[in-house]
Amino acid sequence: MTALKSLLLTQAIAILALLISTTGADAASLTRKERTALAQQEAAKYVELRKSGIDEVSNTEESVALRNYRLRAKKRKGLLRKREASLAAVLFPGVSPEEYNSDEDMVIYADLVESKKTQVPFEFYDMPGCAMPDMKFKRVRKNLGSRLQGHDAKPSPFALKVGQESPCSPLCKVTLAGKKLRWVRQLVERQYRVQLTLDQLPVLMRSKELNYAVRGYPVGFKAPASSGVLKAEEFYLYNHLKFTVTYHEGDDHEGIHITGFDVHPVSIQHSFTPGADVNPSTQVETCNAPGAGPVVNNPSTYLSLRQGVTGEALEVLFSYEVNWVSSDVEWADRWDVYLIGAPDDDIHYFAIVNSLMIVLFLTGAIATIMIRTLRQDIAGYNEMQTLEEAQEETGWKLVHGDVFRPPQFAPMMLSVLVGTGSHIGAAFFFTMICFMLKFLNPMNKGQTLTTIIVLYVLSGSIAGYVSSRVYKFFDGKAWKLNTIYTAIGLPGVLVAMFMVLNVFLTIAGAATAVGFLMILAVFSLWCLVSAPLVFIGAYFGLRADKIEVPTKTNQIARVIPDLPWHVNPVVTVALGGILPFGSVCIELAFIMSALWLHQIYYVMGFLLAVLLILGATCAEVSIVMCYLQLCSEDHRWWWKAFFNCASAGAYMFLYSLWFLSSRLDLVGVLPVIVYLTYMSMISICFALFCGAIGILAAFWFNRTIYGAVKVD
Repeated sequence: MTALKSLLLTQAIAILALLISTTGADAASLTRKERTALAQQEAAKYVELRKSGIDEVSNTEESVALRNYRLRAKKRKGLLRKREASLAAVLFPGVSPEEYNSDEDMVIYADLVESKKTQVPFEFYDMPGCAMPDMKFKRVRKNLGSRLQGHDAKPSPFALKVGQESPCSPLCKVTLAGKKLRWVRQLVERQYRVQLTLDQLPVLMRSKELNYAVRGYPVGFKAPASSGVLKAEEFYLYNHLKFTVTYHEGDDHEGIHITGFDVHPVSIQHSFTPGADVNPSTQVETCNAPGAGPVVNNPSTYLSLRQGVTGEALEVLFSYEVNWVSSDVEWADRWDVYLIGAPDDDIHYFAIVNSLMIVLFLTGAIATIMIRTLRQDIAGYNEMQTLEEAQEETGWKLVHGDVFRPPQFAPMMLSVLVGTGSHIGAAFFFTMICFMLKFLNPMNKGQTLTTIIVLYVLSGSIAGYVSSRVYKFFDGKAWKLNTIYTAIGLPGVLVAMFMVLNVFLTIAGAATAVGFLMILAVFSLWCLVSAPLVFIGAYFGLRADKIEVPTKTNQIARVIPDLPWHVNPVVTVALGGILPFGSVCIELAFIMSALWLHQIYYVMGFLLAVLLILGATCAEVSIVMCYLQLCSEDHRWWWKAFFNCASAGAYMFLYSLWFLSSRLDLVGVLPVIVYLTYMSMISICFALFCGAIGILAAFWFNRTIYGAVKVD
């Protein structure tokens, strides 16, 4: 029976692999009915294999076939005509594999120790453990974004040679007591995980039984209250690591390619002489002594994070072992398992497309209504011939002498906000273009953040130009002050918020705390590059002719009648931000998961489409709100047009509060402060961008409709 079951499974796997390859190779030549039948056969074989107990995270032939089925949609490139590709080509375009020869030294890099329960990561060598080895290694280049995010990859103390099996090897002994012991217990309680990389592959913990794979390994674990063997609520430390390095040998290349980097942590109370020094050559009874058994997780030998009965310090011996396993998994497919564990993989594309189609439908409907209504209004106004008819006119034409009147309240502030919002939109758009042209890789978060900062700095002229042109239209005279506010407004607010947060991060010893030199570098970018470019843009904006409008402004402002409820500023601001936020809320869920839950996000094409849809939505919402306001004979539309769309930023912040309460399980006050500070920064930038689009669209709309009617 066992042989028969194995044969049937082998046949099912072969059929599934054949179906997947057939779908990829001949999809263009198949009819829709044939493609549907193939998809149903694939799904049936997948369910059959999963029911038989085969997991999706191992490196076996069966698991590879299941992964290929789950990731078949992701392994396609192209916008209109999809073509088959590996995940390595999708995530890391243009990157070639590194080849290693036998007995060659390799370096396991240690990165951050981080937790989903707190947004306060620490460096690997901040934890009590072995010291960094004195060795020559290839330094990982650090950019501005990596430094701001706290990434500082350093060689770990684990020695590694290509192809050499390493049995249990002691590393060092560490004494834990007092504050140090309490801090480690806190790290365990808050579920911190250690992140290591080998050949740019993050270390992975796999469970065949539970069918999951997760990056990093936990510092330790806490015994559950229902445990009948362990002491309830006790903390235990993982002090032994079992590394498994998977490699692939092929005829088309020399050496080997690293295709997997796994770890299995073990908690064990090693037997050694108390007080004695420990090094890799030390004989340890429970590790490398003759006759020592394998190091396994055994409840009777777990290492408890507790001092001795008489209060003596806890001595911890760290050790590790390395196994090398040959695999048929090729280098191009080594990232497959990392995306299997990501939630919402199957629904991601469909949700975004659904959101875009809804927004496009609403955009078309609004545009159609506005065009038909305005055409009738303009035709009716132009047909008025007599003075009596002109005196009886109502609606938006009545305010033609006041519609372009500069705002009475803070015109300089409004021009600064519009210029800053345009600056943010331009920097984000240029970043998306870099992604689409493959100049940037979304998997490299440090490089992405660096590029965003640099593009924001280099596009400062846009802020100065837009702000100065709007301020000149308002007949403002203090153009120097306007330019200075534009240059220092948003950067000053964000830097002030970050500096206050940085004080708390420094006190906590977080890896994301920024030093004085980095602060000086960012300040230099601001003062020496961004601010001068803002002044250059303002110079050209002030030299340009004043924006012309089709009507003259009356000397005395028209009295505004009582407004109906639907154009009340409170109502329009509350309703105006719903549609712009709704156009990005689904995509925002995936972005938030990537930012705060350490998930992988790389679909920048969809993000660019969402940006364009957001701009169109803000423009049309602003136009509709402005039209309804003018029809009510209210000519004070400047600030209202800004806040009608800028309120989307408030909805984003409310969404972040919901995300905090439902998706995150933060522990402590500082993680909540970190989260709210960064989400406040993002919400402010989002509000400024939407508000700038809204006011520019309303201004264009007013110039267009008043230029189409006959005004005496």
